[in-house]
Amino acid sequence: MVGGALSTWLVQRVSALLLAAYSLFFPLWVALHWPLDFAVWRGLFVPLPMRIATLLFVVALALHAWVGMRDIFMDYVHPLGLRLTLHIVALLWLAACVVWATAILWRLS
Repeated sequence: MVGGALSTWLVQRVSALLLAAYSLFFPLWVALHWPLDFAVWRGLFVPLPMRIATLLFVVALALHAWVGMRDIFMDYVHPLGLRLTLHIVALLWLAACVVWATAILWRLS
């Protein structure tokens, strides 16, 4: 399954790049806009480009976490039923987190 291994490797690397870019931008923005209050935070997340960037960050984080957890489950959880259950629970939890973040970001407009 070379295609599967290559695609998970690529997802891990691309998501890491997105996470790194956002993680460099965000502390810099906070430092430049100190002190922070509600109006400043809202001003950051109301523009559409920032909401899209934040949503991409959340999706990249979920994908990155999924690949890592999937590999851990495949390597260290040997009973098939337990491994499948952990896969499903992790996938549902990560999907719920992405949906929740999307709802929060789009409620700001």
